[in-house]
Amino acid sequence: MPHSPSRRTFLQYSLAAGVTAPLAVTRTTPAASDQVHIGCVGVGGKGWTDMNEASTGHQIVAICDVDEDRLAKASEAFPQAKRYTDWRRLMEQNDLDAVTVSTPDHMHAAITFTAIELGKHTYTQKPLTHSVYEARMLAEAAARQGVVTQMGIQHHSNTFFRTGVHLVQQGTIGKIREAHVWTDRPVGVWEQDMERPTANVAPPESLHWDQWLGVAPTRPFVVNSYHPFKWRGFWDFGTGALGDMGCHAMDPVVSALELGPPSTISYNGPIPNSETGPQSSMIQYGFPGTRWTPDQFKMVWYDGAILPPRRLFDVADDSQLEKNGILLIGDNGQLLLNYSKPPILLPHGDFADTKVAALPADNHYAQWTDAILGRGKPSCPFSYSGPLTETVLLGNVALRSGQRIDWDSENLVAVDAPETAGLIRREYRDGWRIEGL
Repeated sequence: MPHSPSRRTFLQYSLAAGVTAPLAVTRTTPAASDQVHIGCVGVGGKGWTDMNEASTGHQIVAICDVDEDRLAKASEAFPQAKRYTDWRRLMEQNDLDAVTVSTPDHMHAAITFTAIELGKHTYTQKPLTHSVYEARMLAEAAARQGVVTQMGIQHHSNTFFRTGVHLVQQGTIGKIREAHVWTDRPVGVWEQDMERPTANVAPPESLHWDQWLGVAPTRPFVVNSYHPFKWRGFWDFGTGALGDMGCHAMDPVVSALELGPPSTISYNGPIPNSETGPQSSMIQYGFPGTRWTPDQFKMVWYDGAILPPRRLFDVADDSQLEKNGILLIGDNGQLLLNYSKPPILLPHGDFADTKVAALPADNHYAQWTDAILGRGKPSCPFSYSGPLTETVLLGNVALRSGQRIDWDSENLVAVDAPETAGLIRREYRDGWRIEGL
């Protein structure tokens, strides 16, 4: 790292002052062994999967988690990896080529941005960021530093979604007029539509609570309310059902139709809670047309186990509908996409003789590590997944503000709605500010 200040100076300043400054560096070159040296931030839950999948053919040389119990389990699996509870210390390690980021949503941007500015290739879980502004900044930083990036929406690379995108772009159902995407989250998975817990107890000794809070406002630890999973419903940490599943469900629509940013976003649902997301919601996006659509295109999001109107589905019964799915409505038919079964063309009678050639699945993790070694390209780099995340999270801006958003993407503002500025770009708490974010 021939630049000034040095990496160590940069990170020591970061740890002492709680303010990180961008550091221009050259991209990391993997070791001559043709293996990528990977550090993993967040090694429990989805982080456990990301760590193990990314390790295939490569070396996990550093692991980090604010929960020492999770860290100990990961250390048993990768005893050669150096252990950290502070991700900024992990970034000091000299042999790191790349970093996976699998933390709660509110910490994605801070960790990923820092890794990118230090020249590290990054694989970050969906949603890429907690706010619209952060998504834009990460995409720009990745382009500036020339690192290899991938967002963790593994369904993008499965055979069902890949085949569905191909069918749309073959013109199988004609131009696509509208799309409907839905999820059962958060029903039966985590709680929403509730006020902040009032209990105040000491966190367990194994949990570094201040590190877990990170950039979010300070609040006391509450047993079984935030860590390790129920943070998703709280706006300070998670992005609700939309943030959890929107990047998955909207991805094949955005990808197949080559959608740009939405022009309008509106919310229909319960009066929003300032602390947590609602039990259910419906959000409508309006897009300018593309070559795959008419001049205007509509996409509607449903969560909380709400399904699109039954009249839209040309199916005999609901057994063909999963709890999470996508319906594209074209001039010449419909395409139903599920996560665990092949695409379905509707009406059945019209497509009885249509041969569907399934595209093979691709390994979402290997795309990233192969690209780091100069072999191929990732399918969800931040140049794609950053704008996708912006689109998804704009739904939360409409939901939380309770109003229709007319979106000016170039300037990252909701037209004539200055009160939404704090939802588009949030403030980090003192001691955790990141210059550039």
